[in-house]
Amino acid sequence: QVQLVESGGGLVQPGGSLRLSCAASGSIFSINAMCWYRQAPGKRVLVAAITSDDITNYADSVKGRFTISRDNAKNTFYLQMNSLKPEDTAVYYCNANGRTVVRGTFAAWGQGTQVTVSS
Repeated sequence: QVQLVESGGGLVQPGGSLRLSCAASGSIFSINAMCWYRQAPGKRVLVAAITSDDITNYADSVKGRFTISRDNAKNTFYLQMNSLKPEDTAVYYCNANGRTVVRGTFAAWGQGTQVTVSS
């Protein structure tokens, strides 16, 4: 089994910064892709993604403000959020998929962490 544990959310003023962390643990052989989503009504919207070959993608609404990165040795990835706006307020979820040590595959979600941007 693979688990993702998130941390780093909180309350921040507009223009401020937060750094979210997502730590993966369990029978992981490799991680193929890591993503951050935020919850919209009825669905989760992709915010940022990073692949095993270090290709990144961002939603237009966060380009230039958010940066996704990873630490392969720790099976951990991050979302650095700068110049935060009230519309960034959401519950953020991390997601990862890859291979297990017995040549299976996994896909896992973090538990969610609240980000609130308000004066």
